[in-house]
Amino acid sequence: MLTTSISLTQSNLTMLLLFILIHTLMFTITSSDLNTDRTALLAFRSAVGGRTFLWNTSTTSPCNWAGIQCENNRVTVLRLPASALSGTLPMNTISNLTRLRTLSLRFNRLSGRLPYDISKCVELRNVYIQGNFFSGPVTFLSGLHSLVRLNLADNNFSGNIPSAFNNLTRLRTLLVQKNQFSGSLPELKFPNLEQFNVSFNKLNESIPRSLGSMPMSAFIGNSLCGKPLNVCPGNNMTQPAIATAGIEVGNFSNKKKKLSGGAIAGIVIGSIAVFFILLSILFVLCRAKSGKKTRSFDVQTIKKQETEVTEEKQIEKPENEGVSNGNSVATPAVLSSGDENWVENGAKKLVFFGDYNKTFDVEDLLRASAVVLGKGTFGTAYKAVLEIGTIVAVKRLRDVTISERECKEKIETVGAMNHENLVPLRAYYFSKEEKLLVFDYMPMGSLSALLHGSKGAGRTPLNWEIRSSIALGIANGIEYLHSQVPNISHGNIKSSNVLLTKSYEARVSDFGLANLVGPPSSPTRVAGYRAPEVTDPRKVSQKADVYSFGVLLLELLTGKAPTHALLNEEGVDLPRWAQSVVHEEWPSEVFDIELLRYQTAEEEMVQLLQLAIDCTAQYPDNRPSMTEITKQIEELRRSTSHDKHEHSDLTNATE
Repeated sequence: MLTTSISLTQSNLTMLLLFILIHTLMFTITSSDLNTDRTALLAFRSAVGGRTFLWNTSTTSPCNWAGIQCENNRVTVLRLPASALSGTLPMNTISNLTRLRTLSLRFNRLSGRLPYDISKCVELRNVYIQGNFFSGPVTFLSGLHSLVRLNLADNNFSGNIPSAFNNLTRLRTLLVQKNQFSGSLPELKFPNLEQFNVSFNKLNESIPRSLGSMPMSAFIGNSLCGKPLNVCPGNNMTQPAIATAGIEVGNFSNKKKKLSGGAIAGIVIGSIAVFFILLSILFVLCRAKSGKKTRSFDVQTIKKQETEVTEEKQIEKPENEGVSNGNSVATPAVLSSGDENWVENGAKKLVFFGDYNKTFDVEDLLRASAVVLGKGTFGTAYKAVLEIGTIVAVKRLRDVTISERECKEKIETVGAMNHENLVPLRAYYFSKEEKLLVFDYMPMGSLSALLHGSKGAGRTPLNWEIRSSIALGIANGIEYLHSQVPNISHGNIKSSNVLLTKSYEARVSDFGLANLVGPPSSPTRVAGYRAPEVTDPRKVSQKADVYSFGVLLLELLTGKAPTHALLNEEGVDLPRWAQSVVHEEWPSEVFDIELLRYQTAEEEMVQLLQLAIDCTAQYPDNRPSMTEITKQIEELRRSTSHDKHEHSDLTNATE
């Protein structure tokens, strides 16, 4: 009996020791794997720097480091977008994170070849490395059979697009635009593909049939042909029928036909004839152009409505011969002797506002050389250079559906607006066929062009001081509009309607014009800026203006155009994208890469970001007023200016 008891005790002890041994072994293995992940991340940190230096390396677990997420004591997410990372990725760093499922290093300054040993991360599902300087061929695809999202856009990858992409059968997103890929496109067959783009590379030859259903924008900027682009040369199946002088057209067989000598002669003679015809047309056009100055306005349309005026015009000179300071606006003044019906000798004249230097009239505008600046929601804008040297901007309104009297009243309301952050209306002309508005010309152009134009060498980046100043200027201008008449609104706030002076001061344009024109021919005229409750662009509330201003703030902070089709991997609009990033990731991921150098102003940038999100609330009542918005921007700018280091940084950034 005693022997049996001793045997049972020894057996239980053995099982207990075995359990402890297994548990210890499992803990050791788990701890070892996490230590391996930590070592790999530290090697990664040493190579690329940036915000990884903020990691608290004194802790034994990397799971609490910024941008790192873990599951079951293993690193599964490495997300460091827009984190000032630079340099090359060494081997045996990321590849040692063997349980990694998401790798996001987008919008940094990483360069060199992407290590091929990343293929060891067989559980990778999402790879976002767009907006870097990676180069060389893509060699890391083998083994990544779980990959769902792959974004390599805006890098310097080169070589052929590998056919190994076909092994990624679960792929839903493949974005490789704006690289240096060359050669032909391989036949790519992805059963679940949702997003695809190979635009702006060096690809050539025909587009494979498997990709023919993709949009045209996915292939532009290459030398590709075939559906959905133009028909490839030599594809006779879709060539139009023409006179052929014996050449066979529409031959569906695979046999190649040689051109006869007569056919070649006919082609040569025809080409020469076409050349001489084009040359003759060009000569006639040049002769016609040399006899008159460039005109963008329809002279005959206006002159038909006016009676003849004597050749010697008596132009009333203002007492103050100087140029207006841009802020003095009063009641409308007529070019000729103040006739209330703005008609002299039966001819309608330009109506001027305030004490603007009235040294030109409609005839001078018609004689001016004009260049199209752009076509907007309400009409076409021109830069008009008068013979006297004055440069003005002229907007030619279209689709004006209200009566002349009502239109005149509304235009005069716009002309009475007087604020330093508004583009002043200097004069207007109204007739049955022509409605012209004359504004100051702004040589710096629009905020949209500055944000989204060329970012090559020689471009001065918009620093934080300039962007926050522009935001305050826009807010001041809109606040002034909202304070003038009860329920008055701008109705068309967007970056292309914000013009800039030479010192980058914001001037809001196109205010008060929404009520002049008819319903839009296209519902997407201001896509991306319009508040969700707006159904008629002629009836925009002040709270809807606030929403549009919030989108404009996000555009200033992110550098992204609200109308961009793919703001991120899910293709959502700018406000929802910004909100998702703020709620789920680092707020700094939102900011334009040109703002990342201003780390001491990051708190103010985050505050402005939160204000923009408040402005774009879905329900109008939840949005702040423009007065509240202006005060908040003024306060955060004051807090920035108190930091001497930030002041020094901003000064250096504009050099």
